[in-house]
Amino acid sequence: MDLQVVPLTERKPHIEDESTLVFGKRFTDRMFIMEYDAGQGWHSARITPYAPFVLDPAALVLHYSQEIFEGLKAFRRPDGSVALFRPLDNILRFNRSAWRMCMPEVDPQFFLQAMKELVRLEADWVPRSEGTSLYIRPTMIATEPVLGVKPSSKYLCYIILSPVGAYYSGGFKPVKIWISDQYVRSAPGGTGEAKTGGNYAASLRAAMEAAAKGFDQVLWLDAVHRKYVEEVGSMNICFLYDGKIITSPLGGTILDGITRRSILTLVRELGYEIEERALSIDEIIEGAASGRLQEAFGTGTAAVVSPVGQFTFQDRTVLVGNGEMGELTMKLYQTLTGIQYGRLPDPHAWVETL
Repeated sequence: MDLQVVPLTERKPHIEDESTLVFGKRFTDRMFIMEYDAGQGWHSARITPYAPFVLDPAALVLHYSQEIFEGLKAFRRPDGSVALFRPLDNILRFNRSAWRMCMPEVDPQFFLQAMKELVRLEADWVPRSEGTSLYIRPTMIATEPVLGVKPSSKYLCYIILSPVGAYYSGGFKPVKIWISDQYVRSAPGGTGEAKTGGNYAASLRAAMEAAAKGFDQVLWLDAVHRKYVEEVGSMNICFLYDGKIITSPLGGTILDGITRRSILTLVRELGYEIEERALSIDEIIEGAASGRLQEAFGTGTAAVVSPVGQFTFQDRTVLVGNGEMGELTMKLYQTLTGIQYGRLPDPHAWVETL
């Protein structure tokens, strides 16, 4: 499939003060689009000026939520070049989500080259300030105009780009987490490991209630026992417990995070034993009180590493490491961001420069 590039007729003004950048509010001049029709496959791949879509009111995505997306970043390097972090891993996960949601997979190499070409064309939008980046959002939606619960025969796949500021604009500080025992994010056999919009819609009520109580994130427990840790909001979570790293296993109910994979590689290289098992809420409460729980941190594209300072479950609050930043958490954050921004070597070839 060929990739067409449609010329721009006008350009948006760039943000002069990068300290004002926030997440997901501004978008670049161009976007990538391609379409799918049953019997024909993917076609009409093009990079066009950023513009709204026209959708039929009966489009299946609007009624039955057949939709997937991804999230990754492009980083400005010290020499001024631009690099992507593990983009092929994101595309392969995009395809796994597509399979789960009965949607057509994309050709990984073509999609990667289209993504790179889009970022190359929009390279001036990649910010240069410390901690900033260009967020990349691949998305696929079902567009067949029909009412009826079935897989669509038509799809639209696109990529948009957004310059974003440093996640920790107020400083790299531990977050406060509320553990929900009423709501669940996903259940065994469901769509929890797919990056589909319905999973995030299901999390909004708990997130709103947590924010109203002064918490930064929600920690989800398993749907069966309401006892075992799964993940935090939009992040996977890891614990430094009894000197080893404990994190929830990939069993179909949590996202297979690209940052999670990277962090587990780094902690293994630092000599830590890794145990992939579901930590219980009782272990968190007891571990925080006894000191066995030394550190806790979330991992995800937006924050990279997010230190946890306290957990609240029902009417009990416990501090992790006296509520302060852990030494390992800081080292992991500095190491992974150092690799992403080109300040440190990349021994695993995670970074792809344009």
